[in-house]
Amino acid sequence: MTGKVIRMDNKKAFGFVRFDLDGSDYFFHKDDLYGFWEDMVQDFKSNELILVEFKPSKTEKGLRARDVKRTDGIN
Repeated sequence: MTGKVIRMDNKKAFGFVRFDLDGSDYFFHKDDLYGFWEDMVQDFKSNELILVEFKPSKTEKGLRARDVKRTDGIN
């Protein structure tokens, strides 16, 4: 699945991805990310569009993105 990062919390090390097709929001933790968390946080703070692909899952707390990878050419 593909989407864009819509929220990040650096202190708590999590974020949310909005799924392109239906607008659903998926939680992801720093540990779900392939790549460098700090780079993604910096790009997000700079208002850059961060595009990702991910594997969706459902937990008792809601929707979760796993194996999150940037697709915008930046690791």
